Amino acid sequence: MLFVVALLLALLLLLGWLAWSRIDKVAAIPDDDARAAQSAGQIYLLVGSDSREGLDEEERGELATGNVSGQRTDTIMLLHLPESGRPALVSLPRDSLVEIPGYGEERINAAYAFGGAPLLVETVESATGVRVDDYVEIGFGGFASIVDGLGGVQVCLDEPIQDPKAGLDLPAGCQELAGPDALGYARTRYTATADLGRVQRQREFLGAIADKATSPATLLNPLTLARTTLAGGDALVLDEDTGPIDLARFALGLRSVTGGGGDTLTVPLASIGNTVTWDPELSAQLFAALQEGDEVPPDVLAAARAQAGT
Repeated sequence: MLFVVALLLALLLLLGWLAWSRIDKVAAIPDDDARAAQSAGQIYLLVGSDSREGLDEEERGELATGNVSGQRTDTIMLLHLPESGRPALVSLPRDSLVEIPGYGEERINAAYAFGGAPLLVETVESATGVRVDDYVEIGFGGFASIVDGLGGVQVCLDEPIQDPKAGLDLPAGCQELAGPDALGYARTRYTATADLGRVQRQREFLGAIADKATSPATLLNPLTLARTTLAGGDALVLDEDTGPIDLARFALGLRSVTGGGGDTLTVPLASIGNTVTWDPELSAQLFAALQEGDEVPPDVLAAARAQAGT
């Protein structure tokens, strides 16, 4: 029995080392301690890139990604893990109009295209006043690979969703999504609630991934664990100072916040159209809470829920 336990521990350590060695690192977070932005607790900037890099023509067809060149960020979220109290996962819509340093007023997702992860971090900090501690990025192919590594992830739909551009045709009801459909589900904006619905689905689906990835059914199944761990290693891009403990805390925090132990919301908006603007008063309250390590204020949560139609 002791031999089996020792062997399992050795395999876990080996898998962890192999996965960590495959993760790409980038200098996303400035070294300047004099940055004006501030935060209490730990703030992760979670980014979903629309990069097709590394996908061959067959994979692009299977994932319905198209052949768009360049990279922008389809998903931008702040995960706040305070020292005490409820954590929060906050979506910043990709069409948010903000000031991008050196480029003027643009959609926030253009920051990545202009200057990669460092400029996106600088833009988010400038727009929110919230200091980013860690950076986590995943691309199209990596997202699908992690879902497939887990053997699929379940979603429950009140209504069917069809989106030919995302290669998506899902019936109503509960169903297990494989990688390509999971990617389409996370990407599609062609629903009644458009981008607001999309970012809400993204938060819910990320929670489902985190829940399944940290469940006993995954952790105690050597094959599923190996597939998921190695897929995660190939999929992720982290800041060069983000360590294994930071990544583990990120995964557990994501599972907690989306599993009912925290708050998930989109930053309150003042206007919605081809571009969106943030509600100046409510967004200021939200970002002040993240800066000070407080929970999201009740009036901000109420506005965000009304905005989402929930």
